[in-house]
Amino acid sequence: MADLKERLLLPKPASAFSVRDSLYKPAASGWLGVDVSGLKKRGQGLRSWIRVDANGNSQEMEVDKFTMMRRCDLPARDLRLLDPMFVYPSTILGREKAIVVNLEQIRCIITADEVLLLNSLDSYVLQYVVELQRRLQGAEVGEVWQSAGPELSRRRGSMNFDNMLANAYPDYLPFEFRALEVALETACSFLDSQAAELEIEAYPLLDEFTSKISTLNLERVRRLKSRLVALTRRVQKVRDEIEQLMDDDGDMAEMYLTEKKRHMESSFYGDQSLMGIRSIDGLLSVSAPISPVSSPPGGRKLEKSLSISRSRQESVRSSESVVNRIEELEMLLEAYFVVIDSTLNKLTSLKEYIDDTEDFINIQLDNVRNQLIQFELLLTTATFVVAIFAVVAGIFGMNFPVPLFNDPDAFKWVMIITGVSGLIMFCLFLWFYKYRRLMPL
Repeated sequence: MADLKERLLLPKPASAFSVRDSLYKPAASGWLGVDVSGLKKRGQGLRSWIRVDANGNSQEMEVDKFTMMRRCDLPARDLRLLDPMFVYPSTILGREKAIVVNLEQIRCIITADEVLLLNSLDSYVLQYVVELQRRLQGAEVGEVWQSAGPELSRRRGSMNFDNMLANAYPDYLPFEFRALEVALETACSFLDSQAAELEIEAYPLLDEFTSKISTLNLERVRRLKSRLVALTRRVQKVRDEIEQLMDDDGDMAEMYLTEKKRHMESSFYGDQSLMGIRSIDGLLSVSAPISPVSSPPGGRKLEKSLSISRSRQESVRSSESVVNRIEELEMLLEAYFVVIDSTLNKLTSLKEYIDDTEDFINIQLDNVRNQLIQFELLLTTATFVVAIFAVVAGIFGMNFPVPLFNDPDAFKWVMIITGVSGLIMFCLFLWFYKYRRLMPL
């Protein structure tokens, strides 16, 4: 119970005591006053995050929104997608220095060196952290074995360790794509498990509904269909997001954070070397005599041309490498596109089964309605035939003398003739219904 309480309660930040001491300070009049001028600013947007670095190490930290914006170079609207207080559709955004991922429970920021995940007690969030740590630590072990492979292969010349390690550790993707792969896998497994649970609940309910139509079963089917529509919409949004990324090469190239970071570092070190050359050139030019006619030195022209050509070569090389490596990300997205498309097909099949069940129920209800109409038609016809007796009784019940009343067998013949006439009329009606195909007889 104590462990659960410690996990539920957020840890108190280190600056809590300084904030408390700054709130209560003596005023000019000697009374104890409260300084609320900076209270809103100090407590604004402080949230708990889980940080996982490239080595698989994780730690919890509390960071406010503005610090996170400066840390990852993100606008406020991107961080708003990760807000757990609001419900946003699934989104994967590639930015200059980060990838913003909002896939169901997985809401994180992926950079070239770390993953910043919103701290949550959800099991899928914990599963994401554990799986990411396992893969990163396994990749480190693979790199160690791969670096020691040639030496061991020289010792044991009969075994090819390079091929073995290549088969054992095929994960050659950069850090951001490994983290994105785990996020896609977790989201797809979550949606697939929800679809499987819905299937387990739906098929017995629908079979029971076909055999027994009741108000309770109708309400259960209505709730099931509403859940199915909501889950289908979420799966469709994840599928559309992956498909949109696969169709746009620019968005996929924007997500190569490690490549962009390496290119920025090489440009930075190149600028540092150029600054060193300029400083040496400046020191050498201090002792040189100043000529009255100033002309642009040849060294500066050569330096400028070299820097321009190097930057062009680096940009061309990086663009070619990114274009060539886009296929890696495209294959990664395609694999999970197939998974989420399979989940969508499963939900589509379930929806078709529900529609077929509804059609079957409607056919049954139409059949019952037709039987009721046929029964009503027969009852109406019989009522019309029986009404003939009422007409005859009304005629003979009038107060006027009829010679037929003097015959003792008159009543018997009147009843026989009336009954035979009514039976003949009823049979004629039935023949008419069959002739017109109004009733299957």
